[in-house]
Amino acid sequence: MTGTSGFKGSGITDPFQTPDAPTVDSVSAGVLSANVTISAPADTGGAAIDSYVVTAKQSDGTSVTGTASAAGTVSVTLTAGGTTTFAAQALNKYGAGQFSGFGNSTSVFSGQELYSWGAGNYGILGDNSTVDKSSPVQVGSLTTWAQVEASRDHTAGITTSGEIYAWGNGAIGNLGLNDTISHSSPVQIGALTNWSQVSTRNFHTAAVKTDGTLWGWGSGGLGRLGDNSTVDKSSPIQIGALTNWSQVSAGDYHSAAITTDGELYTWGYGKFIGHNNIINRSSPVQVGALTNWSQVSAGSNHITAVKTDGTLWAWGVGQFGQNGDNTTVNRSSPVQIGALTTWSRVAAGNYHNVATTTSGELYAWGRGNEGQLGDGNTISRSSPVQIGALTTWDKISAARQHTAAIKTDGTLWAWGSDANGKLGDGTTVNKSSPVQIGALSDWSQVSAGTFRHTAAILATTS
Repeated sequence: MTGTSGFKGSGITDPFQTPDAPTVDSVSAGVLSANVTISAPADTGGAAIDSYVVTAKQSDGTSVTGTASAAGTVSVTLTAGGTTTFAAQALNKYGAGQFSGFGNSTSVFSGQELYSWGAGNYGILGDNSTVDKSSPVQVGSLTTWAQVEASRDHTAGITTSGEIYAWGNGAIGNLGLNDTISHSSPVQIGALTNWSQVSTRNFHTAAVKTDGTLWGWGSGGLGRLGDNSTVDKSSPIQIGALTNWSQVSAGDYHSAAITTDGELYTWGYGKFIGHNNIINRSSPVQVGALTNWSQVSAGSNHITAVKTDGTLWAWGVGQFGQNGDNTTVNRSSPVQIGALTTWSRVAAGNYHNVATTTSGELYAWGRGNEGQLGDGNTISRSSPVQIGALTTWDKISAARQHTAAIKTDGTLWAWGSDANGKLGDGTTVNKSSPVQIGALSDWSQVSAGTFRHTAAILATTS
């Protein structure tokens, strides 16, 4: 026992005992942050624990702390990157107990840089040029990127502070900058800092704010913006009045989004949106009545989605087998892909898809003419085929003719068409199976542009 003893009046002895040290079980590091999981001490000192303190010893020699009222996860905001160690302490009414020894060393990210490569048309790479790049080049000097989305001619990104930026071709207002001018480096859209997720496609952009509202801009043709019109918008306009949107995905001629209640909505070109007819919709319409949708991805002319039960679904044009149901038949409502119930995420490209399972397997199907399926040939597949035997695939993105992915070890991979150097391996040679891009292992997100380029975020520790 680590506490001390004392007296409590009238000669009656009352041992004052502080707690033993809690245990640091695990650490999950982010960008200048960490979530530290701790267990309660074996001996609480005979009194309830009032609070827990986690101290982080940073690579620059300084220390910062985080507190919580109960054992479990304690969040710590850090000020330096690099190797950080953690210790924990419990407090009861008698005082602070011993710290656990500094341990659970982990590499903390100090920032997230943005890189892009491929065609430089319209300035879509964001490096203040229009020159093609066949390997990753950094976009500006910001180190606060949280998400990037690449489309055919423009790109958008969100920072950790909730700012949203766009660059590339602005001819139809799809940059959201209230003009139709192209920009070759990131330009902030407005001054708000409450953007949480963005999705770009060939003709428009859609995004969700932290307040759960849904927004769109760019081409309004076919009703793809969802604002009950077919008019182009060159700055963000709110879609409906709901405040519980959680994710949106922009397709070429349509869009799809999921609410926090698990409802799925689509709008735009009626042939692709899953309402069991081919009627265009200029505002969101729910797909069925189910409330168990967890993730959705809109392709060029189809949609794929995952339910909370781990099943995988698709609908729209099936010309190249992209609906994954072992046919090339168009589907006007969702059809289940196979019988697996372990799907975790899906990414829809123009005419092909890639998906991961909860065990880290990678599958692809649809058009394979440029090797974009990654299975070593250029054959189209009408049902999912596993790419290799690895179980370490994590983040995925599918484009028109190429695919990009990140493994659980943070390495970056790409395959398919390498026109304009969009695979990022320093060549312009097509690859029909995954090839690693460079040797870095801190990639956190990747987005394969619909046609010409790729963008990715690299976590840094310096």
